[in-house]
Amino acid sequence: MKPIINPRIHGYLDYATVVIFLLAPSLLGLSGVAGMLAYALAAIHLAMTLVTDFPLGAVKLVPFRLHGRVERMVGPALLLAPFLLGFEGAARGFYFLLGAVIIVVGLLTDHEATS
Repeated sequence: MKPIINPRIHGYLDYATVVIFLLAPSLLGLSGVAGMLAYALAAIHLAMTLVTDFPLGAVKLVPFRLHGRVERMVGPALLLAPFLLGFEGAARGFYFLLGAVIIVVGLLTDHEATS
């Protein structure tokens, strides 16, 4: 599959992901571990995005290629989280969907590009 998402677009998608993680507990009624995990992932995803060396990164410490490798681990982990943590209903669907989206975006992103 040929990458079609450039680093700038990937950055916009990363910031959108942060917002989605932040809003999910309120909009979907995620509570307990599912809600806290969403807030933690919002903070982690924001930090990673801010320190990535790509057009929308602020500090540019982490190579974009490494950013992609991290996301290649996060996507499958999110797919497994509902099963490992016993999430049901909206929480299960949310984490499964976000995991799948992160995997697809990762596959479609050109992590070798510089701008």
